[in-house]
Amino acid sequence: MASAVPIPSEALQTYPQQWLALLLTPGLGPTRARRMLERFGSVDHIFQASLTELEAASIPAVSAQSLATGKSMELAGEELARTAALNIKILTLDDPQYPQRLREIYDPPLVLYVRGDLTVLAQPSIAVVGTRHPSPYGLGMAERLCADLAARGLAIASGMARGIDSAAHRGAIAGRGKTIAVFGTGIDVIYPRENQRLSEQILATGGAQVSEFPISTFAAPQNFPIRNRIISGMSVGVLVIEAGEYSGTRITARCALEQNREIFAVPGNVTNRNSWGPNTLIKQGAKLVATWEDV
Repeated sequence: MASAVPIPSEALQTYPQQWLALLLTPGLGPTRARRMLERFGSVDHIFQASLTELEAASIPAVSAQSLATGKSMELAGEELARTAALNIKILTLDDPQYPQRLREIYDPPLVLYVRGDLTVLAQPSIAVVGTRHPSPYGLGMAERLCADLAARGLAIASGMARGIDSAAHRGAIAGRGKTIAVFGTGIDVIYPRENQRLSEQILATGGAQVSEFPISTFAAPQNFPIRNRIISGMSVGVLVIEAGEYSGTRITARCALEQNREIFAVPGNVTNRNSWGPNTLIKQGAKLVATWEDV
């Protein structure tokens, strides 16, 4: 990842737009965008480059044309207008309010869309993840542990999916603590729809909602595994509560290991297929969690 670049005060108004322009450039994608940052040294230098220089960076022709002609900046300007109308904040990779732990992972998002209290992103947090089809035991453990942990100052980060994720957010709210929901959609798209009230409660209690996806991005299946690295990346550790052998939770746990985050797991009934994930993690060295003190 390119090192942080100081932002001149006179450029503060345009800088978010440049980062958004990279994100929204057709055919570019986050991986190519990060390579361009490494090649050119800063986002400013990318937008100062000629078409010839951009084409030499081994990006698709449509991407080079969009950057060189100003089309990408035009798209970003429209996106900024939409975010302003929806009271959504934009954090770029070099923004001082961008979560420090997330910035340090291998592939941090170039841009974060945020609703709610930005200060909660700097608070120590633990990711809590698990199956969308939990047992009553799993739901109860998620709510109880998250209420206890949130009451003691840890923010609870999860993905607001059905099941364990939603229980984690509810538990944090019940514990009068803070919770962070990381969306696999645009930040204006509540998914699943039945979590509309939970979404409102998260914001009303001083929490935050985060997404790396542009406004109005729908719930595409491939986006949810991608966002899992954010849930683990912004946290000091990951707590797994009920997860099957083939689940998105395994992706989050793998991300956590790659990011040198601590892994915690709640043991489950060995006859329950959703106990495979946490029980296997415990056998592999994850810390067994029965109460909040174990975390």
